[in-house]
Amino acid sequence: MTPLMNRYAHPTHFMRVSGIALPWLAAASVIALVVALYVALFVAPEDYLQGQTVRIMFLHVPAAWLALGGYVAIAIASVTGWIWKRPLADVAARAIAPTGACFTLIVLLTGSLWGKPMWGTWWVWDARLTSVAILLLLYLGYIALWNAIEEPSLAARAAGALALIGVVNVPVIHFSVSWWNTLHQPASVLRLDGPTIHPALLVPLLLMFAALSLLMVTITLARMRLEILRRRTRMLRLRSAQA
Repeated sequence: MTPLMNRYAHPTHFMRVSGIALPWLAAASVIALVVALYVALFVAPEDYLQGQTVRIMFLHVPAAWLALGGYVAIAIASVTGWIWKRPLADVAARAIAPTGACFTLIVLLTGSLWGKPMWGTWWVWDARLTSVAILLLLYLGYIALWNAIEEPSLAARAAGALALIGVVNVPVIHFSVSWWNTLHQPASVLRLDGPTIHPALLVPLLLMFAALSLLMVTITLARMRLEILRRRTRMLRLRSAQA
């Protein structure tokens, strides 16, 4: 790791920069959410088949993207922590997990609400739904490992191993609609030949994704700061006990 990377990866530098950025990010998140919700609820048209039910998509789909992206980010941060021995990477991985788990739960709940009028059932054990449920269990297992092991470096290694094992579930979720016969339709936004969804629905969808992404970054930075303070408090207590 270069000296520049060492500088920016240092917790003290992170605390200084994040302390300045966090209020602005929080304000931007609130504004973006208000705008995205207004567009999704009052500007976006009804779907010709789904009617008002289509508005669930504006929360369901961005939450799914962030749930998957959050778990991939945890795996990347875990590997970074292992290779370069930077505690800030482990701090980031731990901070992402609760928000990622919340987004995964939102995906499952909104999916059930959307599935009932569209499919006539709250839940079926098809490949997409089952793999997302497994993702939630992986998130909860990751969080539980961190909480069960007191020593941070050991907890990071154990939880990171689970993250790397579980990351194979991410492509399974993404490609499940192509590999198996499921109730879900094929991808309509993330396609090599471009989105097939109408711009009147695509724009609110992307606005909500941007707003929720800002919110996730804000919460993650706040949790990282809390984790750094927690670690510093732990070190002070250990030194006091040794003295």
